[in-house]
Amino acid sequence: MKKILVTYDMFREGFAELESKYEVTFPDGRDFTYEEVFEMIPEYDVLCSMFDFPVNKELIDHAPKLQMVANYAVGYNNIDVAYAVEKGIVVSNTPGPVTAPTADIALGLILDTARRITECDRKLRTLGKEMKVGVLENLGMPITGQTLGIVGMGRIGKALAKRARACGMEVVYHNRRQLCIEDETKLGVTYVSFEDLLAQSDFVSLNAPYTPETYHIIDESALKRMKPTAILINTGRGPLVDEHALVKALQEGIIYGAGLDVFEFGDYPLPELLGMDNVVLTPHIGTQITATRIEMARAVSDNVIGFLEGDRPVSRVLKP
Repeated sequence: MKKILVTYDMFREGFAELESKYEVTFPDGRDFTYEEVFEMIPEYDVLCSMFDFPVNKELIDHAPKLQMVANYAVGYNNIDVAYAVEKGIVVSNTPGPVTAPTADIALGLILDTARRITECDRKLRTLGKEMKVGVLENLGMPITGQTLGIVGMGRIGKALAKRARACGMEVVYHNRRQLCIEDETKLGVTYVSFEDLLAQSDFVSLNAPYTPETYHIIDESALKRMKPTAILINTGRGPLVDEHALVKALQEGIIYGAGLDVFEFGDYPLPELLGMDNVVLTPHIGTQITATRIEMARAVSDNVIGFLEGDRPVSRVLKP
């Protein structure tokens, strides 16, 4: 019987079918550490990894039976995909279940930052009746009639475009490859260069994967190309943004604000961002919904079963 190792402590409901077919090892009450997985991995055929668990060359070389790495995430920069593929190991991810929740959080950050929702909530709680609430206080920005620039028009980018259009926004986008005219017409979006996107957009949303090419795609020069009234939204990956440059741009008024669900240096933002009223911060909660977490586990299971039995599609990550 094939042996499956799951590195993370997750709702077991989503793994029910996988457990019925194979020998599956789960951690109990906590995630496995890298050192624990390193010791265990030689006996396993499939590794189910979390998005922050490193599947590197060292681990792969220590796994003689390993046939597949099934990542619990749409992103896979935690995995040395090129080396895994070179060694004949299939890598998969879970793009389907994360699409709608991530697009929702991006739209939420747009609305929150533009209308200063979190800022006003925080001030009411801390200042009470000392908070200024006059008709010309706490003025925000509209989103209807404004231009949203989407960087990365994959599943999540397309889902966000639909939501933005429903809110009356104009949508431009930049992508590694331009969509076909039929898709652009259906979505109501316009392809532009990256430079034009920065210059035209009232909101810039990052929905691209993290690759060597997208590292610091928003740097000091990119921020200076944006409107001084623009808001930056990042629900993709933290290192897409040079966070030090972002702090400087916000302090100097180069852009108006930011809504961030991911951070460059791990789980927490730079301290300077915590003190800024024009920044909304959430701790990578884009897919933090119980139903989504269970569905992602089912997607991992489907990828593993589809690979081992060939009875269903596998969301394969191709060699970069």
